[in-house]
Amino acid sequence: MTKLEQEVKQWMKEKKMMSAITATEYQIRAAETAIFPKEKALEYITLGLTGEAGEIANKVKKLIRDGADIEGYNDKRNQIGAELGDVLWYCAMLAKEVDMNLGSIMESNLDKLADRKARNRLQGDGDNR
Repeated sequence: MTKLEQEVKQWMKEKKMMSAITATEYQIRAAETAIFPKEKALEYITLGLTGEAGEIANKVKKLIRDGADIEGYNDKRNQIGAELGDVLWYCAMLAKEVDMNLGSIMESNLDKLADRKARNRLQGDGDNR
């Protein structure tokens, strides 16, 4: 890695545009904080995921309704980021519950989207386009 590449990487990390953690490491570390009834894990995690996604939607709705100056916008942005972290936690736990690796899911999703882009099928409805 060249000195310039190292500087860019450091700058991106400082600006929180890049992280050293992998999806797999996140999934493993997130599981260390999982406290829920294991016999109802699938239901619990799914409800948690939808609840957190709803919290994001509500914060965005209020941002649209109320507007915000730059300080207010930055505050709302940080709140949305925190909720995104909660959504990610539930995604990682749901993947674990169905015995899948979060990083593999991410890679498969990007492959699917790249294929759709190559075939000019990013827009439209349905999973099989």
